[in-house]
Order: sequence, then structure tokens, then C-alpha cells
Amino acid sequence: MDIFIKASQLILSLSLLVILHEFGHFFFAKLFHTRVEKFYLFFNPWFSLFKYKKGETEYGIGWLPLGGYVKISGMIDESMDKEALKQPPQPWEFRAKPAWQRLLIMIGGVLVNFITALVIFWLVLYTWGQAYYDADSAKYGFYYTPVAHEIGIQDGDRITYVDSFKVVTVSDIAKHILLEDATEVSVVRGDSTFKLKLPPDFGQRIMAAGVKTFAEFQIPTIIDSVVPKSAAAEAGMMKGDSVIAVDGKPAGFFHQFQKAIVSHAGKDLNVVVFRGGRDVELTVHVPKKGIIGVGNKQPDFIEVKRFKYGFWEAAPAGIKKGFKILVDYVKQLKLIFTKEGVKQLGGFGAMGNLFPASWDWYVFWSNTALISLILAFMNILPIPALDGGHVLFLLYEMITGRKPSDKFLEYAQVAGMILLLGLLLYANGNDIFKAFFSK
Repeated sequence: MDIFIKASQLILSLSLLVILHEFGHFFFAKLFHTRVEKFYLFFNPWFSLFKYKKGETEYGIGWLPLGGYVKISGMIDESMDKEALKQPPQPWEFRAKPAWQRLLIMIGGVLVNFITALVIFWLVLYTWGQAYYDADSAKYGFYYTPVAHEIGIQDGDRITYVDSFKVVTVSDIAKHILLEDATEVSVVRGDSTFKLKLPPDFGQRIMAAGVKTFAEFQIPTIIDSVVPKSAAAEAGMMKGDSVIAVDGKPAGFFHQFQKAIVSHAGKDLNVVVFRGGRDVELTVHVPKKGIIGVGNKQPDFIEVKRFKYGFWEAAPAGIKKGFKILVDYVKQLKLIFTKEGVKQLGGFGAMGNLFPASWDWYVFWSNTALISLILAFMNILPIPALDGGHVLFLLYEMITGRKPSDKFLEYAQVAGMILLLGLLLYANGNDIFKAFFSK
């Protein structure tokens, strides 16, 4: 069921964005009286799931969910329809239009995706506002991934700066380390503050370890609820118990307690709790699933920063947020060209994992805006078969006054399609490998 919900959100998100992207091309084509032969969601080699014709355009849904397309008369595209190009240019064809009109037709999809992302961010901020956990309120510091421990960072430390970047939310730590080539972090440990140098390859080590969460708030283990007839209930655990230790090891923080439970799946676990002014020893038999049936008390010391926006006030805030996310995404691209970065490339599986296992409209629209920005940027890259490839050749024509030959454009289109297919297979192959072979 979880996979179905994630897949449903991804398909709906991509379908909306693909339709809007292709509408961008369609709009400018119609604006300049250029014939559009087909408008399709998904690709339709051999057959279509649905189609109907209105005027000169066939609208339809294909069976291959790898995007969509508009077939514009007189244009060398993924359809590779070369027969029509053997005839003299007709007034309604793409190739008969001035270069500046062809340029607008080609960037129409990217433009619509970019505007769509900014509008969604605007409306998301207006509807839900913005909230985050303030890193400065980490009373007990953070706990870290083992990679951080290797360079001397300890659980309980609070990283306040990465180089000169102020840590506002806990996720800022890894982001700044990976994207800004950070060389040091400022650490608060107890009553002391010091700077810790980062190894030059630290970002690569984070990626190699497959770290999903670099740091999290440390919160005390205080039992807030016990499921009736659960392993915890049978052992005598009660609401209000403060866990001190498990099997003689400290477990005062919830991440320590969770780790101990998982590692003792199917075994007995000695738990020491503080109750009514004294220590109480309990023996919990941990089921094989590693769940004993307790809920931890939500901490009241972690400050939540909340910002609400009026309708028009949310517009500049949404635009600012969109540009910041786009800049961070562009910075991430440099990681692809590293040994560990290329291993992190993902396809539809990775995109699906952006969405939660339960339907959440805030997360859905936030991720849709993110994907829209990604689609806009990726499509404008100067790679043949992408919009950016066509734009590159059009700019060459506008600057030099010489149009690349149809034969050259055909070869470039084929080369681009082969490159994109290879990337698609590699990225989705990475997803499959991680799903079946990663620990």
C-alpha cells in the first residue's frame, strides 16, 4: 500500500507538470500560428491508451510514462519524422518561422515549469505558512551519523556554524558541508566552543556511507504511552518512566533506546527506568519486529519557528524560496561528477521516495514545485533532444545568421536521445540495485 500511495503521488505530480510543460510549447506555437499535430501525455509508440482529434491537433495519452510531447509541424523532434522535411517549408511550419519565434516556442515549456514552481511555492506559503525546528533550541545537542563520529564529532555536540554559514535548522549542516565545500565547523560541547577542521574528502565520505540524516535533535527517553498487551506493557513499563539504561549501557536519549531495541529483536532486554524517585529494573522481551509498543514524550524545549503570510505577502517569499531551491539544486550538480556522487543518481524510484507513505497535500505540492524546478532546469541544459539543445542551435543561428543543416540536426537529435536513454537506464538501474542489494 505504501508503494501504491507514493507511486500515485508521483504519477499525479509528473502528469500535471508534463501537461503544463507541453502546454508551454503549445501556447507559443499557436500564438505564432504554427501547426501542432499532436499533444500527448506520456509516449505512445505503436498505440495510444486514449486519443481524440480537435481541429488540426490530436490529443492523447500514451502508455509509456516517460514524459510527454507536442509534435510541431516542420520540426526535427523525438518523432524523427524526416519525410515532411523533404518538402518545401510551409507557412504553418516551425522551420518557416523567424528564429526569435522558434526560440520562444522552444523555451515555452521551461518557462511554464519555472513559473508553475514559483506559483506553487507562493500558494503553499499562503496556505500553510512556513515552520522549522530552531537548531539553537537543541537543549541536549544533536546525535550524529557514524561518519561524523569518525572525525571527532560527538553525540551531544551542537554544530552552530559550517564555515561562516549559520546553522538555522539541523538539515543545514549536511547541506552546507556538501554544497559549499566546507572546511570547518563550529562546535559547542558543554561549556566550550571550538572549531573542528573537516577532512577534504568528508563530503564524499558522507555520500559513500549513504547518509540520509546527518544529525538529529537529542531528546530524553520519557515514556508517554504504552500500548496495552504489548511487550512493554507485559514488562511493566508505565507512562512517565524515564529510561536510564539498557543492558548496562546509557539509554537516556530516545535514539539510544531505539537502537538497543532493534539490536535485541527476538531477545530479552534489561531496562532500568527512573520512577517515583527510584530506579526500577525491568526485563522486556523484544519481539522479532523490534517494536515493544511505547511512545516517547514530545519535547517541549524545541522551539518551532512559524511564519504566516498574507496572500500578496506570500508572493515575494515564494519567489525567494523558489530561487534559493534552484540555486541549491544547481550546486548539487557538481556532486554528480564525483565518484560517490554518480552512485547517488536516481530515477523514478528516487523521485517516488520524495513523497510520504500517506497522502499529505502540503508535501505533495511542495515536492511538485521542487520537481517543476528540476524539470525546468534539466530541460534547458544544452543537450540535443532536450529543449536546451534546440535553444543552443537557435542561438547559434541568431548570432551567426547561419542555420544548422537538417542533416546535422537529425544526427544531433539521435545522439541526444541515445545519451538521455543511457542516463535514464543508469539512474533507474541505480534505484533497482539499491532496492535489492543495498543494506
